[in-house]
Amino acid sequence: MCIYARIEKIGLLSILLSRKEYGMREKQIEQKLVQESRKSGGICPKFTSPGFAGMPDRLLLLPHGRMAFVELKAPGQKPRPLQAARHRLLRGLGFRVYVLDDEGQIEKIISEIGGDAL
Repeated sequence: MCIYARIEKIGLLSILLSRKEYGMREKQIEQKLVQESRKSGGICPKFTSPGFAGMPDRLLLLPHGRMAFVELKAPGQKPRPLQAARHRLLRGLGFRVYVLDDEGQIEKIISEIGGDAL
């Protein structure tokens, strides 16, 4: 019984470590998005919506009134069902919503939002 409990703890520890790793990767992607938005002359503030859960993490605001919502995820992760519903709602209202899980996507997103503004 002791050996079994020990294995469970080791398994749980590995799950916690991988979640921590995912959190770090998401944070790195988020920092890169903020940096790149500044380089493009914009800002990318954190978006909070008390009382209306599931909204995207960031607003991407670029010159000439261009904007989009950005949901940040660790690589390979998908939005939760409530987040996906909020994304559909926002898209239905005509807003652009991006799910960003790789730094390589940032340039394309900024180009799509701001590229035709000039």
